[in-house]
Order: sequence, then structure tokens, then C-alpha cells
Amino acid sequence: MNAHAPAWLTVPDDVNALRPDEWAADVARSAAGEVSVAGLPAAELAREFGTPLFVLSEEDFRRRARLFRDTFAEAFKRIGAEAEVYYAGKSFLCTEVARWVESEGLGLDTCSAGEMLVARRAGFPAARVALHGNNKSAAEIARALDDGVGRIVSDSLDELSLVERIARERGVVAPVMLRLKTGVQAHTHESIATAHEDQKFGLSMASDEGRSEAHEAAARAIASEHLELLGVHAHVGSQIFEPTGFEQSAARLIAFLAEIRDEHGVELSELDLGGGHGIAYTPEDTPRPVAELAEASADVVARECAAHSLAVPSVSVEPGRAIVGPTTFTLYEAGTVKDVRLESGAGGAVRRYVAVDGGMSDNPRPVLYGADYSVTLASRTSAAEPVLSRVVGKHCESGDIVVRYAYLPGDVAAGDLLAVPATGAYCWALSSNYNYLPRPAVVAVRGGEARLIVRRETEDDLLARDIG
Repeated sequence: MNAHAPAWLTVPDDVNALRPDEWAADVARSAAGEVSVAGLPAAELAREFGTPLFVLSEEDFRRRARLFRDTFAEAFKRIGAEAEVYYAGKSFLCTEVARWVESEGLGLDTCSAGEMLVARRAGFPAARVALHGNNKSAAEIARALDDGVGRIVSDSLDELSLVERIARERGVVAPVMLRLKTGVQAHTHESIATAHEDQKFGLSMASDEGRSEAHEAAARAIASEHLELLGVHAHVGSQIFEPTGFEQSAARLIAFLAEIRDEHGVELSELDLGGGHGIAYTPEDTPRPVAELAEASADVVARECAAHSLAVPSVSVEPGRAIVGPTTFTLYEAGTVKDVRLESGAGGAVRRYVAVDGGMSDNPRPVLYGADYSVTLASRTSAAEPVLSRVVGKHCESGDIVVRYAYLPGDVAAGDLLAVPATGAYCWALSSNYNYLPRPAVVAVRGGEARLIVRRETEDDLLARDIG
């Protein structure tokens, strides 16, 4: 008897089928049965670049970037406002990707000196770069001001004072936005919910008596000769499917803008609604169309601005995962395959374990958040019966799980290639050298050609910082 699958996972009619929501638009099975991207078969990519390997469709990345750019611009044009899209670099960033983002007309969110360094190396216009982060160092703030970034999103009263001091020392005016806690409870994992009170990000809008942190920050910024307060920002969380949280957050931000106008006689011109739009990792996930998200955002902004007699501000959003996530799959080589008999309470059930040549060092999301993924046999098709399987990594942790539940063909064996879709966001970006494994390469595929955009680490890389 096999172990039980979760309710959302059913035995597939065709174990070789690819669910479109989880893959780049140019991924398909070739006539020979291999998973291919833009016509390049998985086995060819594995032979040339090795495994584990992140395979990124450049065309799909650009298409998704344009979709957000154009859809939000059109939705807000309808209400007489401009909308700008900032790509969240934290999801995945390298020099080449930054160049794609720039060429498609998006801005770039960064949250460290390192990410700003990548933007500079890519020739990204600093005026279209934003600096986020809850604990920016003086050096990071100084670099942002020296580079001329378009906005520093201030996260606390302490940080606002630090930005002001560094701007004064340089004789410049720092463009700032205030990140606010809107008190919205997002329907997502606790570790990636970011708008409720009890978490590290943002200035509180709550106040039992007197002025809230958010109101105090606005007053200080407006009064300062070295700060230009552009507007306000909130981010409700990540991997969110229901638009309600975004709408509630937008309404509370606009009410705050009205309070600032009434108190200080200033109408702030920018409203950043953040990101967090969910994608499909498994059949359980049902992401909303981008047009639906854009129209809902425009509707609530128009309605709330009218209710408060405010001019509609310029609006920005910050998708990261929703752009890069589905563009990428991770290619692994299978090794050990074994059936494990479960504890007696499970009625003697058996779970199949398929071990691969990567794991939590290239994708820690399953162990961090309990994230679920799909997987498919990539190097061939199979007529074997589906078997409920668990794909695991090669690390010295029992929690090193790549795909917790999946149906794979019963004849999967060592040497087969497996592909895990939707690994573009927060996989390579969160990767590590645990057990001294080198980080994988990233290849970009477009027009039937593959090129390396991040090389695989070598043994020399692993030892480079070990001074012996």
C-alpha cells in the first residue's frame, strides 16, 4: 500500500503531462518525449552545463515583465493616473536579469549594497532604482545617495534620522518614502506576511494616544531640509492569491495620505502598493490574472481617493516572484531510489524516495516555509504507473525535501533527469554552500540558444575564502 497523498494531489491521467500554469510558456515535451525549453532538450542542457541547473526562459521573463508593465499602466490610465512596475530584485537578480528589467522599462527594487552593486554593473539608471530594507547601514544609505537612487524606502524613525544626517553631511536632499504597517493580515505563511503589527518591517500606523510612528515620520520628513517625502509604501506579504489584502492596504494608505494633507497641507504624489502576487507551484494554487489584480487596484485607488477628495497619486507595484518564478525550472539528476516502509500506525504503507544531486542548498523554501512543488520526469516519457513519491536532496538533514508529494512514473531510476518547475524566485537567491556543495549554474534560453548567465561554483570557489 502506498502512502496517502494530500487532498489537492490526485493521480494524474497522464503522468507525463506538464501543467501550463507552473511552466514558462515555451516549455513543452519534444517529439522524443523530453522536457524542452525554446526547443532545447533537457538532456542537452544537462550535458553542456551539468546538474543541478536552473534553466530560465528569457522570452518568458520578458513577456511577464511587459504584461505587468502594460496591464497596470492601462488600468491606471483609465483613472487618470500613472503606474510604474518595480521588479523585486530579491527574488532573483544577476547582471543579465537587471539588463532585461531595464530594457523592458521596469524599475528595480534593491535591499542591500550588493544588489545596488549589481544594478550599477548592469548600467541600470539609478533614478529607477529603489532601496528597501529594515536595517540599512550608513554605508548602504551613503551609496544610495551617491549613486542617485530614485527612492529610499524608510523603515523606521531611527533610519529616517540616519538618512537625514547622511544627506545633510553630503549637502543633498534624499528622496524618501515611508514603509507603513497597514495592519492587514495576509493569507500566507507567517514568515512572508509583512503588514501586521508583530513583525520587523515598517512604521506603525496604530496609536492608542498621540501621534503614531507613521505620522511622526511624515512630520519629520516634511519639516526636514534634507528629506523629500515622495509618498508611502506597504507590502502585505508574499505568495498571496486573494486581492482583499491588497485592497484593504491601499485603502488604509490613502486614508493616511488624506490625514497628512489635513495636518500638513501637503498632498504626497506617490503610492507604492508593494508586491506579493502569488504563482502556481502545485495544482492547489490558483493565481489571479494580472489584469484582474490591476483593475482591482485601480478601482480601490480611484474610489478611496474620491472619498477623501485626493488627487490620484502615481502608483507603483513590486512584483518579483510573479515575474521570474514560472520562467525557471531546476534540472536534477536522480540517484538513489528506494521504498521506505512507514511506521506501523500508517498501516504498513510505503513511501518512495527519489534522491537527487541537489536539495536544500539550491532550494531551501520547503524546509523554511513548508513550500510544495511539482516535479516531472524530464529526460523521457514513461508508460509506467504513477507512484506517489517524495523527491529529496543529498544533504545531511532529514528535512532536506525538494518535492514533498508528487506522482512520478514507477520506473524512475538513477540517471534519469527530473525537472522541478517554478523555481525562479527565492531558490538561487536563497541558495547556500551547505555541506560544501557548490551553488548551481543559471542558464538563460532564448530562440533555441542557451547561454550561461551565472556560472556554477567550482572547488576553488568553495575554498577561496578559507584562509587556511
